[in-house]
Amino acid sequence: MLFRGIWTLRRRCCTGPLLLLGIAVGLFYHTVTVDRDRTELKSSQRDQRNKSAVFDYKLLLKNPERLTSLLEASQTDRFVHHSKHRCAGKAIILTGQRAPTDTEVQLYQRVLQQQGYRVDQARYAETSVSLRQGRRDGRDWSVLICLKGSENSCLRKINLAHPQHRQRVNIIPAFAGVFLDLGGVCRFLTDSQLSGVTLPIRPSACSFSPSPQEGTPNAAEDEWRWPITLSYSDIQSMNATINVYVLVTSATPLTAFVHRTALVKPHLDKTSYAAELQVFFRERLGPVLSHKAIEHMNHVISDILKAALLTTKDSSSLSRCQLCFQLMTFSLHYNSSLHPVVVKLQTDLHFEGMKDPHFDGQIAKEYMLEDVLKLLFPACSSEAVEPSLPFRTKEENQKYGDCEGPNTLCLPPDEMHLLQQFNQHLKRPGPFQLLYPTCPLPDDPQHDLIQTESLSAQDYGWRPALMALLQELSLYYTRKHQTESLDDPKSPEASDPPSRKGRCVDPHLRQLYTDPPMVLMPAFNAWEKEYRAEVPFDVITIRIRPEPVNPHCHIHLDEHRGPRMANYPAGLGNSRINILVMDESEAEPIVMTIYTLHIYRESRPSLPMFDEYVMCSFMQVRRTNTHTLTSSSPKLTHTS
Repeated sequence: MLFRGIWTLRRRCCTGPLLLLGIAVGLFYHTVTVDRDRTELKSSQRDQRNKSAVFDYKLLLKNPERLTSLLEASQTDRFVHHSKHRCAGKAIILTGQRAPTDTEVQLYQRVLQQQGYRVDQARYAETSVSLRQGRRDGRDWSVLICLKGSENSCLRKINLAHPQHRQRVNIIPAFAGVFLDLGGVCRFLTDSQLSGVTLPIRPSACSFSPSPQEGTPNAAEDEWRWPITLSYSDIQSMNATINVYVLVTSATPLTAFVHRTALVKPHLDKTSYAAELQVFFRERLGPVLSHKAIEHMNHVISDILKAALLTTKDSSSLSRCQLCFQLMTFSLHYNSSLHPVVVKLQTDLHFEGMKDPHFDGQIAKEYMLEDVLKLLFPACSSEAVEPSLPFRTKEENQKYGDCEGPNTLCLPPDEMHLLQQFNQHLKRPGPFQLLYPTCPLPDDPQHDLIQTESLSAQDYGWRPALMALLQELSLYYTRKHQTESLDDPKSPEASDPPSRKGRCVDPHLRQLYTDPPMVLMPAFNAWEKEYRAEVPFDVITIRIRPEPVNPHCHIHLDEHRGPRMANYPAGLGNSRINILVMDESEAEPIVMTIYTLHIYRESRPSLPMFDEYVMCSFMQVRRTNTHTLTSSSPKLTHTS
């Protein structure tokens, strides 16, 4: 009996832990099974969603109207729910070597503020309070503008903290090294991946030295010269060098636009002049050949960009900033042919060839910069917009996963935003025309040498679909704009009422340019009518060039018949200059607005002693010359 009791007690003590262990194993197996089933279900749902997305993607290629509707609806939905973030975004301008009073800095500040951004300024990224680490990791900004002298600082910032998908910088990191001069040869041309590919570019196009003489024979021209199928008389007038200004809005995938204004330097001329590309080609070649010339021009520039990006496909810089943009200047030389050769390539806007580069060149550059800013950063509307898509709840987000909504594109946020931006650029191009992507030329022998799909080492999932959608959008809007131009060939000015033609509608100054540059107090503002400035004693003459907002407004200095631009003498002490903005559309000109500039010139020279020479007196002589007054130099007397 005692033995049986002991055995029963032992069996109970051993059975308890074994029972608990069995229960634990059963629960663990059940949990693993449920998780596996749930994972398989999610994977199945994801695969089904991807199949549906691919199906929708193929349908959208056949129905571009549906594609544009989805993009606009999705963008409207984002705008409504993120309007506060978008309209109160922060833009940071790194001035670098430029002073805060520089007209280009003021242009960026003015336009970005007009578009709804809060603007901060700093010299470099390291000195910017908004970009310092510790303030949300320095990412509470939307736009970063890097001016001359701050490029390296910007690149360091991009390398350390990758911009978010809605942050934009005016430097494409992938372009930082490919267009450098490497011993007289563009760096990207030395890459082995381009061996066997003939590009229409001079090897020294990236050098800082002046371009080669137009008449100098060049191997690149000889290799790229196509058989001339047209009569020589048709294209003999095409002997000029043209500066074409390109805006690259994305590097991966490549999207680029070309500005309608170009700088033309005819053969044997020493200076250049600004002209519209289409007008220039039409006057030289006629309507049929001018269209072909523009197509070949776009194709040459696109090939250069694609080849340069092909040499950086293994670099991590491609993915650092998908919405970074870059302005570039391509100098194309035409030598009695429709096929140009790139003789100079610069990663900035350059207008040095104009007759007056200080005024005309700077004004043309700033007009183009304003066009760029208004294209990339549209103004935020203060009006309430009704969302076309309902706000999604948490359950709906779980239902649709990373998709924008039901029956729409399941693209990653970066690529979706890129597609939306590209759609908006094509919808309202303004002075820009699409450069790439476009349909390839049918007679292009170089078509298969540089493939667009090889420009990125990240070809995964949706990448081919994204490129196909971009091309379909470009084709859709090209046809749409052609149809609209045929239906309504009149220009916007022709549709204005006759009473408004040629009238000074907005009688204000856009900017006041001076040489040497003066610091205006207060800073220039179109609504401020009176300014003061100080110049040192050694400044004798000041060139003044006011620029109106409306081109129909006429500018006169000091009097009704005064000149538009003049060299003003800077007398000792105080002087005053009146700037009259006039409307001359009627028989009797009317003064609409008067700006006043007070200039104070130092009355004592700050000249040091020159050995045994000291200054004894100063005499200012008035000379009769058109709009010019000069002063004699200080008289120095020998004291030996």
